[in-house]
Amino acid sequence: MVDWAVRQASAADVEAVAELRAVVMRADLERLGRYDEHRVRQRLRDAFLPAHTWVIEVGGVFAGCVALRPAGDNGRSGYWLEHFYLDPRAQGRGIGSAVLRELLERCDREDAVVRLNVLRGSAARRLYERHGFTFERADAVDVYLVRPAARRRGREGLRHPQGPARR
Repeated sequence: MVDWAVRQASAADVEAVAELRAVVMRADLERLGRYDEHRVRQRLRDAFLPAHTWVIEVGGVFAGCVALRPAGDNGRSGYWLEHFYLDPRAQGRGIGSAVLRELLERCDREDAVVRLNVLRGSAARRLYERHGFTFERADAVDVYLVRPAARRRGREGLRHPQGPARR
């Protein structure tokens, strides 16, 4: 596997993440007739929460991000997995699966439900389904997936309580 690491995001990361979002989502948004080069970036800027976001680095260089936002009162209602973007040059190398697995292990220890949404027809849906997410509902643009609380305790997992482990 490739050498990767995560670090807590900071407000200074917002533009790099917004740009990556535009690159990663462009094909799916164009297919749905919804690509707007300003809006795709601005929606990320408006929703960016560094306290719940981690930057993924490959070889010490920015390569992606992921957010795990509490869905309610401090996560008691579970989490929303959001803004999971990986640079296309880093895709297909097991990094996304490894990061996702570590985040989900944290959620399992908390017995937390995890929800997310993907664009209709997005290849990312297969990744999430391989990790236990199932269809919950859909609208004209998004498919909403849920991963029920695992009811598993005491498993090994994240070595960093606030985010994915370093590799």
